[in-house]
Amino acid sequence: MTQKIEEQRYITIGGIEQWIQIRGENRANPVLFVLHGGPGSPYAVFTPLITAWEKDFTVVHWDRRGVGKTRSRSGAAGMGLNTYAQLTLDAIEVSEYLRDYLGKERLVLLAGSMGTLLGLPLVKRRPDLFSSLVLTDMYTDMRENELRGYEGALDRVREAGDQKAVAALEKIGPEPSTWDLKAWQVKMNWTMKTDPVTPNAVTKLLFPLVFRSGGRYSLRDKWHLLAGFMATQKEMFAEYMSYNAYDLGMTFDVPVFLLQGASDVLTMTSLAEEYFAKIEAPHKEIALIESASHFAAFTQPDRFHHELVTRVLPYAV
Repeated sequence: MTQKIEEQRYITIGGIEQWIQIRGENRANPVLFVLHGGPGSPYAVFTPLITAWEKDFTVVHWDRRGVGKTRSRSGAAGMGLNTYAQLTLDAIEVSEYLRDYLGKERLVLLAGSMGTLLGLPLVKRRPDLFSSLVLTDMYTDMRENELRGYEGALDRVREAGDQKAVAALEKIGPEPSTWDLKAWQVKMNWTMKTDPVTPNAVTKLLFPLVFRSGGRYSLRDKWHLLAGFMATQKEMFAEYMSYNAYDLGMTFDVPVFLLQGASDVLTMTSLAEEYFAKIEAPHKEIALIESASHFAAFTQPDRFHHELVTRVLPYAV
């Protein structure tokens, strides 16, 4: 007999109330714990796109401190220190809660985009909590990623003859170590606008889901979602711009899967492939999702689901 679960609640994590959403068609299924990107971009907004995943997994979303519904509850002043070290401690608490509440010995961890900056150290620190690590939209060497991404964006705007974009990119220069937050946002803006596969994915995909009527985010929540998105970029800028996955070590104690958009120009697919080829794990598999760039899980949710079921699920049961 199956037992469907569809809940959202606040739990006390790291001394503050933090919001989680739990959805699945059968509580007996493995738990898929999702770490969002941004660093302040909650993925629960994508729920309408990935409901098919709930047939095979109990899918858990978490609005981290300073973000979304958690920020709406605590306020900006009450969220405390926002660093990856603190987020790792928070994530351990959430994982332990889910393990106990849902009666699972281990969880499947899905880390996306800047969530990979949290997912890797989390699994390295507490492999006992997870049956496998799934990476998507993966950041590896941030400096090299931004350097290659800048060059690609500049080539595309030159080819398009967009002199305004050329001038904006040339003004910030090609060296990421010299950028401030505003300069980085210029690079990100033109990278996303000129994405050959999914241009303006944030505007076309994320914003309609955030601002749709009804849903899980109230008007107050939406304000805090957008405010938290901008605030966490500023607060954590120095930390994520200095990130290098290679510094964490190349050995993992759990199976690792990379499900990456084949044409990702934001988190460069070539760099993710280079990194993945070098890691050591009990088992590892890579799947490049065709006709997908960044946000492959949400622009191609059915294909992503297929990869989760065929590759990851056997190691989660």
